[in-house]
Amino acid sequence: MKNLQEELLFETLRHETRRHFLKQCTTGLGMMAMGSLLQSCGGNQPSAMTNVANPLSPKMPHFAGKAKSVIYLHMAGAPSQLELFDYKPELMKLDGQLCPQSFLEGKKFAFIRGVPQMMGPQANFQQVGQSGAWMSDKMPHLQTVADDISFLKAMYTDQFNHAPAQLLLHTGSARLGRPSTGTWATYGLGSENQNLPGYMVLTSGGKNPDGGKALWGSGFLPSVYQGVQCRNQGEPVLYISDPSGINRDIRKNTIDAITEINKESYQEFNDPETLARISQYEMAFKMQTTVPEVMDISKEPAYIHEMYGTEMGKESFANNCLLARKLVEQGVRFVQLFDWGWDSHGGASESSDVVNGLTNKCATVDKAITALMQDLKQRGLLDETLIVWGAEFGRTPMQENREGKAAAFKGRDHHTEAFTVWMAGGGIKGGYSHGETDPLGYVGTKDRTSVFDLQATIMHCLGFNHEEFTYPFQGRNFRLTDTAGKVIKPVLS
Repeated sequence: MKNLQEELLFETLRHETRRHFLKQCTTGLGMMAMGSLLQSCGGNQPSAMTNVANPLSPKMPHFAGKAKSVIYLHMAGAPSQLELFDYKPELMKLDGQLCPQSFLEGKKFAFIRGVPQMMGPQANFQQVGQSGAWMSDKMPHLQTVADDISFLKAMYTDQFNHAPAQLLLHTGSARLGRPSTGTWATYGLGSENQNLPGYMVLTSGGKNPDGGKALWGSGFLPSVYQGVQCRNQGEPVLYISDPSGINRDIRKNTIDAITEINKESYQEFNDPETLARISQYEMAFKMQTTVPEVMDISKEPAYIHEMYGTEMGKESFANNCLLARKLVEQGVRFVQLFDWGWDSHGGASESSDVVNGLTNKCATVDKAITALMQDLKQRGLLDETLIVWGAEFGRTPMQENREGKAAAFKGRDHHTEAFTVWMAGGGIKGGYSHGETDPLGYVGTKDRTSVFDLQATIMHCLGFNHEEFTYPFQGRNFRLTDTAGKVIKPVLS
């Protein structure tokens, strides 16, 4: 007991005496003054838009964006663009031949060793829709909505391993600690539903993506804006139900008491995370009644379940697509769907090859993605909902030969130089293809676009100038696109 009393006394002195305060200010008062000056010179700071009492209240962007919400569909592991959207008949002519040395010299691959063989497309392609977009037979349902889609055919990144590439795509940095795209969107716009989080995450495929929860984390932004992951089985959010013996009134009184304590703490230390904590407790209480209802798809009509191909009571990408529609319909700002299992290396496993494995994975998402677009359209929501489909990188035009040996099943290695992402809905032109790769699909040759360009375009559709949408941290203004990125104007409607 004596030690506890001494510790409490020390903590009190640490916060109240000048001696302890100055001792902890290792960077000096001069740096503190400079920091405040730098922050005051930040120009159009989003912090000025922040409602202290309710950080998730709706906010105005820089200009009127055409998209009010975003549904981001990430195929974790990276499907092969050469079997889906980037048709390369010339590559078929080289099928089985040794890879040209020019493709290998000075390049880094995750698993290819020695000289691999070229591999032609393992799918049949055709032109679809009035736009004549080339699409493979692995996604027959998606072909029917091709005229609503803009393809980015020459995307590139600089990370060839899953976790850092996913982090770069979703946070603007291959390292941990940056806010995710959904966090930035929710920070800038707030939410139109005060009983639900502004940013929600749904996963399928049996595992979380390699980048983990940092892909929807808040980084240095207040944690109230981070993504809330919903579970596929049991309670949609952990601890959302009242504990045994505790009714709703008791829980509300408990939260009110905690809120008063946090308010006193904020008045004393002015820590913005205390405000975030207050908001999170209040949101958790509101979610108790709202989340179970929104996450219940059993009451949807039979034709909707048939349309999406849902599986009641199971983990399902189709279920998550239907939930995504319900969430944006309820005013959730950013919905992120991660589907694991797209790492098409081939090797000794048929389940991960680009012939049968990729075909089976496509069958689990094709109908549901198409239904999501059609459902949003019939409800008048597609024009204000931005849909993004993609992965962290692409796949090589040569067959993977791990350890320099021929594989039993056909697969492709990770590839940073060229892959395909597509966008549809709010603010995006339909029936358009932007960018081109060389005849073998190895590198972009026209209108190349980076992951930063994609981020800038998403922010533009939401109404933000990505270069001005910043947050002061560690002495400088950070942004999602950091020091790069340009809006891909040709895909805008």
